[in-house]
Amino acid sequence: MSAPVTPSKPSFDPGDLLGLDDLLDPEDLAIRSTVRAWAADRVLPHIADWYERGELPVIRELTRELGALGALGMSLKGYGCAGATAVQYGLACLELEAADSGIRSLVSVQGSLAMYAIHRFGSEEQKQRWLPAMAAGELIGCFGLTEPDHGSDPAGMRTHAKRDGGDWVLTGRKMWITNGSVADVAVVWAQTDEGIRGFVVPTDAPGFAAVEIKHKWSLRASVTSELVLDEVRLPADAVLPEVTGLRGPLGCLSHARYGIVWGSMGAARSSFEAAVSYAKTREQFGRPIGGFQLTQAKLADMAVELHKGILLAHHLGRRLDAGKLRPEQVSFGKLNNVREAIEICRTSRTILGANGISLEYPVMRHATNLESVLTYEGTVEMHQLVLGKALTGLDAFR
Repeated sequence: MSAPVTPSKPSFDPGDLLGLDDLLDPEDLAIRSTVRAWAADRVLPHIADWYERGELPVIRELTRELGALGALGMSLKGYGCAGATAVQYGLACLELEAADSGIRSLVSVQGSLAMYAIHRFGSEEQKQRWLPAMAAGELIGCFGLTEPDHGSDPAGMRTHAKRDGGDWVLTGRKMWITNGSVADVAVVWAQTDEGIRGFVVPTDAPGFAAVEIKHKWSLRASVTSELVLDEVRLPADAVLPEVTGLRGPLGCLSHARYGIVWGSMGAARSSFEAAVSYAKTREQFGRPIGGFQLTQAKLADMAVELHKGILLAHHLGRRLDAGKLRPEQVSFGKLNNVREAIEICRTSRTILGANGISLEYPVMRHATNLESVLTYEGTVEMHQLVLGKALTGLDAFR
């Protein structure tokens, strides 16, 4: 009898501990490589300077390039959008946030909030007017929901719209609006006699103003603004016709939160890779610090949470592609992945020691950015309550 053939061990990539790339098909890998290469060429050489200066000076140029990549409204179909899968969109979010959360936020607000709202709830005329140019990056959009006094409780918003003959007149303020002061169009949610409605507002409309928010210590390479609407008069067809009530904005937020599930793991991966590289080369007590047990324990724990988070994101993406993803599951992903990403960044900072606070390394930049990501699109507490309601059937929001 011939000797049994011993199967060869599969190749091992320390950067892909669980072999998660096996879950991706060639098109998935190609999209990931394309976005990663763009970010390496167009963002990484400049991001520390942009962050330190607190500005994103080439936002329109970057938006057009992202449009050419097909990254804007990436998972939407028609109207110039790429029609990519949810997993492919997630991979793009991961690579963009591995460069900087501000760049991923630009893409998320453009595609998953402003464009998604028009695509999902807009009229055919609204879709034709706005979506092709937004998909190409020729026009920038923003999404006005949060207000100075109303964040987690959007039902209490004070912005209101009233009918005046055949027009709508919109008055109110919105706060912490990504892309606001550079946007060409704003999707603004307001109270009406019919309930909460969404309005497509050209930002050159009389009475509309947007002021950039300065002095941020997070998302510094991102445009964040306050919107002021002083009796902005809009035609009757400015309202999104296919939705009334909080179902509209909350549905958009769920779509954006899904991208964050992936994106936060990009920030975590970047910080983790910086820690691994540093641990291999930084010497103390006569040898690299990566050879000490305490450092290896930190790296192992970070790797476990990083790859678990990516696996969770992939699972949710497959559910979204199958039409089975529920909002509670998105809350699960956002709660877990952002929380773990922050912990990975903080632990990476300890490995880098004093160098961890330097912009020569990405770790502190990612950590401070994630403090904003932790809050926007639903705070930790709100997602805990979403899951608590799912587990008990009891509503603890009020």
